[in-house]
Amino acid sequence: MNDATQSLKTALVLPGGGARGAFQVGVLKALAELLPRGCPNPFPVISGTSAGAVNSVVLATRARNFRIAIAELERVWGHFRCHHVYRTDHLAMLKSSLHWMAALVLAGLVVGMPKSLLDNSPLRKLLGDNVHFPRIRDAIEAGHLESVAVTAAGYATARSTTFFEADPGRRPWQRTRRLGKQTRLNLDHLMASIAVPMVFPPVRIGNEYFGDGAMRQATPLSPALHLGADRILVIGIRDETGGKEPDVPGEPPSFATIAGYMLDTLFMDGLYSDLERITRINNLIDAVPDQPLFAGERQLRPIDTMLIVPSEDLQLIAEKHRRELPLAIRTLLRGVGGKSPGENKLLSFLLFESAYTRELIHLGYRDAMAVKDQLQNFVTGADVPRLFAPTWIRRDLSAFSPD
Repeated sequence: MNDATQSLKTALVLPGGGARGAFQVGVLKALAELLPRGCPNPFPVISGTSAGAVNSVVLATRARNFRIAIAELERVWGHFRCHHVYRTDHLAMLKSSLHWMAALVLAGLVVGMPKSLLDNSPLRKLLGDNVHFPRIRDAIEAGHLESVAVTAAGYATARSTTFFEADPGRRPWQRTRRLGKQTRLNLDHLMASIAVPMVFPPVRIGNEYFGDGAMRQATPLSPALHLGADRILVIGIRDETGGKEPDVPGEPPSFATIAGYMLDTLFMDGLYSDLERITRINNLIDAVPDQPLFAGERQLRPIDTMLIVPSEDLQLIAEKHRRELPLAIRTLLRGVGGKSPGENKLLSFLLFESAYTRELIHLGYRDAMAVKDQLQNFVTGADVPRLFAPTWIRRDLSAFSPD
């Protein structure tokens, strides 16, 4: 390893994905085993959105010892139950259903319009009891971390806001519909980032209400780049390249199918667009290595990227564990989805049950160990390809390669 690679700043980017976020824990568990025991957090920059924001903040608060941080994440995700995340009792579901029906019939009069489908106050309590935000500042001052970012979407400004905690010398940024704001992170930032629209209630921060950060995050790799990353490890949660063409016209999509489709688009489509943009820039820089290139006053630099995504269909895994979902939620899904196979996509995001999350942790571990040499080289600063990703992603991006 030469001086140039030693100075590389590696970022970890964790997109959202609801219960699918357990896959990220499995990948990080494998990485923790590949690195020396007792080593601190290997990522100077950590950026997360939605469920990925939860994983990011936990890593930041325990940056002193990476393996212990991952063990804590595995303990929580491996023992998840839906009632730890949202209320699942029949009374709560009945009240929610009646509230929605009354609001629709009475046009919001008398009872007022409901703020969300599910009540995630149990998750707020869980995070409030277990995430110690002052430790982020301790980690930064001790040199185990440079910055951690959590992204949320502002409903009033229609702007993606990245709240980040970092060394005071790190500058905020502002672009069209994007803002980087330095602050001391707290529970509200985390709850705002995971407030999936319509599903969980928005969160007020200052004078604005915020929701899930993926809603306006057209460039999910941008926060890591603004915070100085030279290479980025991304742990995604989508496994498929696209559905097959239907043989015959099917039934119109159910509400559950549409909701699952929207969540899938929300959490991952922006990432692939961002990878295309970085690939174009890398190819341009590599084509003229002796000629500095600028965008305005900023000099462009190549960015190494490694993407790990599930090797198996998470919808099929979720279907195996459907019966573990609380009866009230299972009834709700059946009511809005019928027997549509597309319901499994929504199920894969909402199934916060330990048997399912543990299987995703094991899958993430296996998928990371399948590329353990490349993963270890990437994180430790060794020479790596500009893009390391599954074959289907590299094929999709081949149009932007000089070959």
